[in-house]
Amino acid sequence: MKIAVLGGDGFVGWPTSLHLSEQGHDVHIIDNLSRRWIDTELGVQSLTPMDSIQERTRIWHQETGRRIHFHLIDIARDYDVFKSWLSEHQPDAIIHFAEQRAAPYSMKTDRHKNYTVNNNVNATHNLLNAMVDTGVNSHLVHLGTMGVYGYSTVGAAIPEGYLPVGIETMDGKTVQQDILYPANPGSIYHMTKCLDQLLFQFYAKNDGVRITDLHQGIVWGTHTEQTRRHDQLINRFDYDGDYGTVLNRFLIQAAIGYPLTVHGTGGQTRAFIHIQDSVRCIELALENPPAKGDKVKIFNQMTETHRVKDLAELVAGLTDGKVAYLPNPRKEAAENDLVVKNDQFLELGLEPITLEKGLLDEVVEVAKKYAYRVDRSRIPAVSAWTRDIAPTLNADPEGKNLKTVS
Repeated sequence: MKIAVLGGDGFVGWPTSLHLSEQGHDVHIIDNLSRRWIDTELGVQSLTPMDSIQERTRIWHQETGRRIHFHLIDIARDYDVFKSWLSEHQPDAIIHFAEQRAAPYSMKTDRHKNYTVNNNVNATHNLLNAMVDTGVNSHLVHLGTMGVYGYSTVGAAIPEGYLPVGIETMDGKTVQQDILYPANPGSIYHMTKCLDQLLFQFYAKNDGVRITDLHQGIVWGTHTEQTRRHDQLINRFDYDGDYGTVLNRFLIQAAIGYPLTVHGTGGQTRAFIHIQDSVRCIELALENPPAKGDKVKIFNQMTETHRVKDLAELVAGLTDGKVAYLPNPRKEAAENDLVVKNDQFLELGLEPITLEKGLLDEVVEVAKKYAYRVDRSRIPAVSAWTRDIAPTLNADPEGKNLKTVS
């Protein structure tokens, strides 16, 4: 297949591009490289050194003989340019990663909120609009988030996208209907993913666009089979308070002797997936597209759930680290349960990679190797969800004065 990977220079986009290229697909990365500019804005770089996208693709060709093509296009702003590209290349499938992906970044200031909404919603709608206008019959696979469901405790497993409900009619009868599971976003970023869902529902119904929406958990890990092939193919590794995901942050903190920072009680339960499983799930979704006229196909792309404090204690036990409990910058419940159905990917043959000591050791090894690149002042989470929360955050960039527990 010819596959367009929108946002293919990013944390999940890059290993996905390599994985699909190795499977024999003709991969075209479309990216505006905004994530690299955000590094400059925040004054923090990936823990792992990243070459330019041109050098990355050159090394891939050198190692494998396969080419990954790169096109510098901002799909949120350059609609006509993207539409022309789409009309010319006619990809069989489009994978949509081209959105600002960090909840804390989306909550930093009013400017960051505006940027996240403008970038994410425009990118999604421009993509759908261009597909319809050009008549391209591509299968669209979108990377969404488990965060569209929210993290409240309802006492039941979260289904895969749709909730069967009974509706009482005017004559007192009950009719059954499947509706989107009620959206409950916890940040501006998550809100844009909820808006994506509605755009997908409309274009699937109105224009027959074939769409798969992947509600993904938090990604952990560094390497996939392909990124191990050469040092310059390594994936990015974010550890800062805005972009670093919770488990990867714990592992880098442990590697450099920084307290493992748990915000709030640590009773928040989150869904997780290893980066290797993430790219495998995308491949499975591509192999099992919906038919034209079908409703949007929704998968819960996760493999396990854990409480944040349990993860901290696990990592601390493996590394002799200390855990520090800090005020929570987010506006969320102090504790929640999370039970999630992921039957569809399991039925398609996914064999989940779960948290094991060996894999955690691998991430710690990467963290230690590049520890000299860490800016300790960028580790604390300082983006507050509301003005009332901001004054409670403890700014201790070196982590020297945090109260820790063994």
